[in-house]
Amino acid sequence: MTRFRLLAQAWPQVLAIMVLLGPPAGIAAADLSGAGHRWFDLAAQFSAPATVAALAVTVAFALTRLRVAVLVGAMVTSVCALAAVPQAFPETSPAEAAAPKIRLYSANLHVRNDDVAAIGRSIEKADADVVILIETSDAAYEALDAILPAFPHRVASPRIDWLGRGARTVIASRWMLEPLREEPGLHAQTTVVSTPLGPVRVTAAHLTRPWPYQVQWEQIRQTEALARAVAAEPAASRVIAGDFNSVTDARIGRLFAERTGLTPAPAFPGTWPSRLPAALGIGIDNVWTSRDLSVIERHVGRRNGSDHRPVITVLTRARD
Repeated sequence: MTRFRLLAQAWPQVLAIMVLLGPPAGIAAADLSGAGHRWFDLAAQFSAPATVAALAVTVAFALTRLRVAVLVGAMVTSVCALAAVPQAFPETSPAEAAAPKIRLYSANLHVRNDDVAAIGRSIEKADADVVILIETSDAAYEALDAILPAFPHRVASPRIDWLGRGARTVIASRWMLEPLREEPGLHAQTTVVSTPLGPVRVTAAHLTRPWPYQVQWEQIRQTEALARAVAAEPAASRVIAGDFNSVTDARIGRLFAERTGLTPAPAFPGTWPSRLPAALGIGIDNVWTSRDLSVIERHVGRRNGSDHRPVITVLTRARD
């Protein structure tokens, strides 16, 4: 009877552990496996919010004095954190102490976002030097003078039909820009910005969503095409920023890093969806840089009416 009584008492705790900690553990395992299968990749996108969720569950177990559950929760949280570390703390080049800095604002505005006032306030708050706007709606594009009064140098892609509305990519700068160049077969545009660090090749990119929302291999095809465009150009300081629809340490991020030699900026806290706290979001809006540049700051910016949060990144010259 004693054994059955103990089992009866332990069963609710075991069930709580399985239900509340099983999903974060599975996500961490998928990420750490490095498997490129689409289902493993889809799970790996959530390793950062899984860490936060596992920690919250563990704290809840501690408050209810479930000792075994706390121990399991601590183990699962640690494994999740190990999986998410590359997003929060990627390898980066040390910065040159006295070099000038570039402050970059990059955002997927969402094609249905016509909140011009919110977009303007978000950019003003960021105090950026270079602005990258993806999925700029017709209303936002027509209001660029009001949204970007401090950015006299602007280039924009041709209007495309996106989700039944017009959309453009806009790159604006306090400094001179070269004409915009479209990367063939991609939603990606490149210009050269004359910065205090010298010419910097800046690309605004928007990759498609992963399977099962799109054709299974399309996101990989676009990543490879963007990597080829990078490799085809002479070595130079460069920044690629935008909506990659993938975290930096999952399948797409690993492929892009391998093919280009570029390094990602930190991608935690997350950027999508903006209705959730940033710590529970997914870091799919990324910034990649050449190794002669160093990322010294990255954080999410003020909301701008989009379902994505903007990213503010501060760059400088890397130390030799």
